Amino acid sequence: MGLTYNTIVVLLGTGLLGANAGLVGSFAVLRGRSLTGDALAHAALPGLCLAFLLVGERSLPAMLAGALASGVLGVAVISGLRRGTRVKEDAAIGIVLSVFFGLGIVLSRMVQNTAGVGNKAGLDSYILGKTAGIIRQDVLLIGGVSLVSLAAIVLAYKEFKLTVFDPGFARVQGWPVVWLDLVLMGLIALAVVFGLPMVGVVLMAALLILPGAAARFWTDRLGPMLALASAFGLVTGLVGTAISARYAGMPAGPIIVLVGSAVFLLSVLLAPRRGVLGRALAAWRFRRELQERKLLRLLYEFSEASLPTVLPFDRFDEPDGRGSGPGRFDGAVARLLGRGEIRLTPGPGETLLLTEAGLRRARSVVRGYRLWEQFLQDHPEQASAMADLSRESVDDVLPPDVVAELGRALRDAGQLPDPGPEEGPR
Repeated sequence: MGLTYNTIVVLLGTGLLGANAGLVGSFAVLRGRSLTGDALAHAALPGLCLAFLLVGERSLPAMLAGALASGVLGVAVISGLRRGTRVKEDAAIGIVLSVFFGLGIVLSRMVQNTAGVGNKAGLDSYILGKTAGIIRQDVLLIGGVSLVSLAAIVLAYKEFKLTVFDPGFARVQGWPVVWLDLVLMGLIALAVVFGLPMVGVVLMAALLILPGAAARFWTDRLGPMLALASAFGLVTGLVGTAISARYAGMPAGPIIVLVGSAVFLLSVLLAPRRGVLGRALAAWRFRRELQERKLLRLLYEFSEASLPTVLPFDRFDEPDGRGSGPGRFDGAVARLLGRGEIRLTPGPGETLLLTEAGLRRARSVVRGYRLWEQFLQDHPEQASAMADLSRESVDDVLPPDVVAELGRALRDAGQLPDPGPEEGPR
């Protein structure tokens, strides 16, 4: 079934709105001000009502201007409470959100009680949203706002980046941090105000937060995060609107937010590095590798005094009286056998032997462990910040001169594994 003209217009409008909300909302997420968008959306309601009461009719430009002014005032009050009093930012946001929204509800009731104009205001569409009412002029307006936001971010990308991640350093360098922060809040205010007629006050905050929060799971870099957040917002708007158009009676605003929630949950689960499954897989792989390293170290240290080419070791008896119990290293044994780093002796008893390849890796493993242990002993004041015993190599963590110093100390004590004939001196 082909798409109608109205459906295409609505798809364009919600897609652009989602992309813009994801773009500017990412900065709020990174600054820890996700609820600022929520407060701004609720603070816009009094401006809508006052604009209607002053104009006397439902004029979209006037009502949006009133919403923008009211929202900016709300942000200014939050900033003033945070800077001029002992009220913390989260409390200031809660105060502004509740007070402005309560005032908006009172003014909304006044509008509806005004003789002859109560039904003309249509304020419910600003509270709950009315996506189906998007027209071509709305799409052009949203497109213009999106271009303004994109241009501002591109032109001041470095300044915004520094302000978001290290405002203290930016202030010391002489950057106008307060003004840059206000510009970012202004971009968020524009996105909120022009999103109110589509998804409403209640749901606009979710559209600002969800794409940026989802993108944060996939990358640690600002540029890719902004691109991903915009893409997630675009997909959220398009898919939510398409579902609403496909099933009659399904409200588009809540569906859009539910789609955004699904994108966020998928990111939480599937992101390679930060996602739940990705971290679980990385932890599982690390445990496997750590078990292999422990086994190689035990094999090496078991006969270190003589250090033959192959080293016998009964896998059911751990050295130094630390009985490991049958099968503790079976998984590591199987993997090392598969890579040719150990082998089993023939006969009724199962004795593990290091091969030449296994001996080379065992030397590297033991060297790393002992260098870390020497570092903990020689530099206890730095150990908590730099020591990482989970790493096999110290060379990519510690400075070369420190590694050389540790190596000399171990060599003097006769504890530094000698490099094999193919490895060369360390």
